[in-house]
Amino acid sequence: MAKRSLQDWIGTSVSVVDRITAAPARGLAATLDREQAPAEGDDLPPLWHWLYFLDTPATGDLGRDGHAGRGGFLPPVHLPRRMWAGSRLRFHQALRIGEATRRTSRIANVVGKQGRTGELVIVTVEHTVHGESGLAITEEVDIAYREAPQTDAPATAPEPIQPPGATQWSYDITPGPVLLFRYSALTFNSHRIHYDQPYATEVEGYPGLVVHGPLTLTLLAEALAREHPRQRITSLTMRAFRPLFHGTPFHLQGRLSPDGGGAELWTLDGDGGMTMQATAELAD
Repeated sequence: MAKRSLQDWIGTSVSVVDRITAAPARGLAATLDREQAPAEGDDLPPLWHWLYFLDTPATGDLGRDGHAGRGGFLPPVHLPRRMWAGSRLRFHQALRIGEATRRTSRIANVVGKQGRTGELVIVTVEHTVHGESGLAITEEVDIAYREAPQTDAPATAPEPIQPPGATQWSYDITPGPVLLFRYSALTFNSHRIHYDQPYATEVEGYPGLVVHGPLTLTLLAEALAREHPRQRITSLTMRAFRPLFHGTPFHLQGRLSPDGGGAELWTLDGDGGMTMQATAELAD
C-alpha cells in the first residue's frame, strides 16, 4: 500500500454527540473561582463548550507526549512539539445546560512551512456545533507542530510583541500547578507539558509547565464578561505568539473599541510582551 501524504487527511471528518451536563460547568466555575456556576437551563458561557465532545483514547493508545497516537482523525505529523496556535469562533446562539448537542469536525487544511525555529506544520480543523435549536458554534482551530528544541543552539528569543494600545482593564494571574491540573482534568487533556514538569523541561525544553492556550483565552473572555456583563460575545478571533508558564505572573488586559461593538483582548508576560491577542465582536 502506498504511503499516505499528510494532505490525504484533508476532508476527513468525525461527529460526536454529547449533552451539556452541569457537572463539568460546575467544575470549571470552581476552577475559575466563580461565585456561581451555571445551573440547569442556563446559557453555557462562551468557550465552555471545550468541556464537552472530549476525545477519550485508551491509555495504551497514547503517545510519549500524552496525546493520542497520530494517524487517526489528525494526520500523523512527525514533528514532536504540538501547540494550539490560533482559533476563529462564531457564536450563533447559546448552548444551554441540559441540552443535547452534536459536534462535527473536519480537517480543513494541512500546510508545511519553515518557521523561525525550523520546520513547522499547521493543521486546521473546522468544528460545527449544533444544539436542539440548530447551529450554535462554528470554529476553526490551527494546531502547530514544531521541531524539538536544539539544546546546543544559542538562544535567540524574539523581541517582545507590544500590545495594541492602552488597556482599560487589567487582571494579574499567577497560574499554579493545581489550576493547570484541574483544567487538564476537566478537558481530559493528557498532554504532559501541562502537568509533568520533568517532561516539560527536560524533554520539550520549556522553563516550566505550560499554561493551556484554551485556558488563557477563557480567562480573557471571563475578564471581558466581568467588565461588561451586559454584552455577549458573538465572535472571537485569537492568535497565540508564545506560551505562558506556571508560577510566572501574567496580565489579562483589554479595551473596548470606540463604538463599543467589539473589544481587543491580550495577555502580557513578565517582559511586557504579548503572548496572546484576541479580537471579540459584541452584542447587547
